[in-house]
Amino acid sequence: MGSTELVQLPARRRAPLSAVARRIGLAGSLVLFVAVVVLLSRDGYVDVTGNQIGIIDALYYASVTVTTTGYGDISAVSTGARLGTILLITPARILFLILVVSTTVEVLTEQSRELLAERRWRQNVKNHTVICGFGATGQAAAADLMGRGVAADDIVVVDMADEAMAAASRLGFVAVRGDATRNDVLEQASVETARSVIVAPNRDDTAILATLSVRELNKSAHVVAAGRDQENLHLLRQGGANEVIDATATVGRMLGMGIHAPGAVQVLDDLLDVGTGIELVAISPEATGEPVPAGATLVAIIRDGQRLGPALTAPEHIQSTDSIVVLRDS
Repeated sequence: MGSTELVQLPARRRAPLSAVARRIGLAGSLVLFVAVVVLLSRDGYVDVTGNQIGIIDALYYASVTVTTTGYGDISAVSTGARLGTILLITPARILFLILVVSTTVEVLTEQSRELLAERRWRQNVKNHTVICGFGATGQAAAADLMGRGVAADDIVVVDMADEAMAAASRLGFVAVRGDATRNDVLEQASVETARSVIVAPNRDDTAILATLSVRELNKSAHVVAAGRDQENLHLLRQGGANEVIDATATVGRMLGMGIHAPGAVQVLDDLLDVGTGIELVAISPEATGEPVPAGATLVAIIRDGQRLGPALTAPEHIQSTDSIVVLRDS
């Protein structure tokens, strides 16, 4: 399968086959129009056979006339028939030729436009986020990214389902149709230049294979993978995922929390709903120039990929190379 069949850019795409079918219909209508004109003026036409012009003869004359074949076996001999040919049939003939030429030009132009657009995208895409699997989980992840200021141009979706491709196109994302476990499909999504990758298919085995494929193509991307079965989570980590989300257990914990601490669930909803209430963010003291930004509450210190214990979670323990998690107003 070629790249032009895999990659769907978010631009509004015309359907070349639909345009061809529409023009064929118009061309057929012109043939019928000319046939009706000839049939109504049959007394002004002469057939080399000497027979009166019938429906088949009128259609035959119309087809050879609009295609400029012109065998000359049916001719306009009366003044009225010739006038009808000048005013009605000749414009129909010209319009028929315009339809044929314009259809060919439009199809070629559309294909060239898509090829050029894809080439420009490939030249410019880098430091983007690839979402492998665009079901409910993938779409929620995309919404969160956009809520945090990530542009639609910086998100690329990989999925096989028509519904997922259509949803990605509506949101303005570049979409790649294919299996996210295959290297050639991931290469179409330019995974090798991606900054981060979200792995969120509906099956754990697919997630594991996709994570391995992503990590093979890109050693430095930040990979976040979701798993549903706890016994598979360590395989995602071994496959190269930086962060592994236990989707089933997370939902279960929130359900239990809803019974014993309903207020806490509302707080978590605020945290997960970007742009409203409060939010958790991870920042670098080296980038901000201060240990904890004003108005933010320090929650955790991450050093070398590990969360420090509660006894070390204080501003005086922060190093410039740490990543700190803070709670702040959204």
